[in-house]
Amino acid sequence: MAVSSYKEAGVNIEAGEQAVREIKSLVKQTYTPQVLTELGLFGGCYAFPVKDYREPVLVASTDGVGTKLMVANLMNRHNTVGQCLVNHCVNDVLTTGARPLFFLDYIGTGKLQPETVKEIISGMSIACKENGCALIGGEMAEMPGIYNPNDYDLVGTIIGVVEKDQMLNSRVKKGDVLIGLPSTGLHTNGYSLARKVLLAKYSVTDFSAELNTTIGDALLAVHRSYLKAIEPLLGDPDLHALSHITGGGIIGNTSRVVPENLTLKIDWQVWQRPAIFQLIQDTGEIDENEMRHVFNLGIGMILICAVSAVDKICRTLQDSGEKPLVLGEIV
Repeated sequence: MAVSSYKEAGVNIEAGEQAVREIKSLVKQTYTPQVLTELGLFGGCYAFPVKDYREPVLVASTDGVGTKLMVANLMNRHNTVGQCLVNHCVNDVLTTGARPLFFLDYIGTGKLQPETVKEIISGMSIACKENGCALIGGEMAEMPGIYNPNDYDLVGTIIGVVEKDQMLNSRVKKGDVLIGLPSTGLHTNGYSLARKVLLAKYSVTDFSAELNTTIGDALLAVHRSYLKAIEPLLGDPDLHALSHITGGGIIGNTSRVVPENLTLKIDWQVWQRPAIFQLIQDTGEIDENEMRHVFNLGIGMILICAVSAVDKICRTLQDSGEKPLVLGEIV
């Protein structure tokens, strides 16, 4: 059968234009006074607040939400993954001491469905507003030769800024203390293993007494942002490093900010893991070392601070509504 149009080949330009029209108001809600352009142009323009900084350093990061998207598809709920994406990226630049400025997204899909796109962007809009971050642009690509019709991928790029003399780098010392902040579940890592284990036995709509919710709801719990909790500590010389616990677990990620001649001493019994991790481990009969290597196990961010400042930093975190846990030390 001859194909005589782009639409017959599987790409609907009109659907893309409709999606842009439907998300414009959501995107505009995230704008700060520094945003100079409307959605739909070839590039987003942002006026850097140069007067607010003495020696600014721009910090960039790009990430995705992995196969958590497959759970969103199974649940036919797409608004939370947008929040996860923004918060994940915010946390990544936060580890340098940076506050977010603006965000861009990429959505690749087999068949562009404006309502799904609108749901995704609504989640991004919520998280951008919560983090004081402007969503200034993005890209939607319909690629039927690569994705199945209902499949999509989601990627975000964030730009943040930090004063050069307040960057969190090369400060970690022997005797420093590890303070953990709770996660809200798996966040955006370990889903390939979690899905293989749990969805072989359960449906996403199955209610779990251990979780007090459905399997799907537990897996779609929003990856939280730590910006508001940690922001009061940015610039404090007693805060030596931050570790965002993503793929690689607590040891794999925290080791990235620790000098090679030092290591981590962690008391794994200090905190009680959220039930979702125990369910995954028990259902899949997964080795403890593998669990520690793949999942955050209930700790989403680790602060490394001077031993003399532990009480002060914990009080500041508690004032932000956090429940900090002293997990161990640098040895």
